Order: sequence, then structure tokens, then C-alpha cells
Amino acid sequence: MIGAVLFDRDGVLVRSRVVNGRPVPASDPVAALDPQAPRLVARLRSLGWAVAVVTNQPDVARGLTTAEYVTECHRTLARKLALDPAAFFVCFHDNADRCSCRKPLPALLTEAASWCDVPITNTVMIGDRWRDIAAAQAAGADSVWIDRGYDEPVPEPPFRCRVSSLSEAVGAVLAG
Repeated sequence: MIGAVLFDRDGVLVRSRVVNGRPVPASDPVAALDPQAPRLVARLRSLGWAVAVVTNQPDVARGLTTAEYVTECHRTLARKLALDPAAFFVCFHDNADRCSCRKPLPALLTEAASWCDVPITNTVMIGDRWRDIAAAQAAGADSVWIDRGYDEPVPEPPFRCRVSSLSEAVGAVLAG
């Protein structure tokens, strides 16, 4: 393996709606899968990169969805992306739960890098929110920020680059 690319789910692989400047996860993440995602993930894998998905899903803790529904969506997304379903690393908690797995803490990223059998220092996190970039920094991984123009805090440097699309983010990883 060259390294690992860890993708955030909502706003990165799966398109989110933006309401009042804030991202809102799709009610059907499978239907909202970025049409370029399967091709881009396949390209990374064909070039020797391991790929995993690292995602906060606090709507489970908030009672808005179930862990079973999220897990079933991930099974379907895994098929569409030609990934092992075990490549999805999920935090089902909300901030108030004070868990160790919720981004911006690094636990999910280090777990995913270990599963990929890649050192965290050879790992790139692609995310659309400050939490994704902060988690990468805390873990010791590189990161690419997809700036979707949200009305929320922007990530603090360092990160590899700021881009505006999934395609550009993967291009930045491949460019080194």
C-alpha cells in the first residue's frame, strides 16, 4: 500500500444540502452518493491506496435515525464503492456523550489507518468540516479540506490544501 485515504461521508462522498449556511445530511445517503465517488475510489485503489470512510453520525444519539439504518446504508455504499463494509468507521455519539471516537478526536482515524495496515503518517483525511481536519491533525495524518462554503468555523492549518470538490481532493492526494 502507498498509504490510506480516509473519507468523511456527508459532504464528501455523499452530497449534503446546505440550509442557512450549515450542512444537512441526506435522508437517503445512498441516493445522494456523489456520482464521481465510485470512479475516484476505484482510481485510488487501483494505484495502491487503501480506502476507508470515517464518519460522525450523531443523529443516532439524537434519536433521529437508528444505528441499524446507518449500518445498512453503509453496506449499500460499500457495494457501490467496491469497499469492504468493514472499511466504514462510525461514531454514533453526540458532543454531550464525551466519547473518544467523535471527530475532532483522532480515535476513528487511527483505528481506520490500523485496519488499512498503514501508518497514520501515510494517511490522508479528506473532509469538509473543521472537525475532519482537526482529527487528522490530532492523529498525525495529512488532510485535504473540501471548502463547501459553510457558515461555520474553518479549519486551522496545517492541511495539504483547500479545494472545492471531491475530484479536486483526490487529485490533490494523487499529486502528492
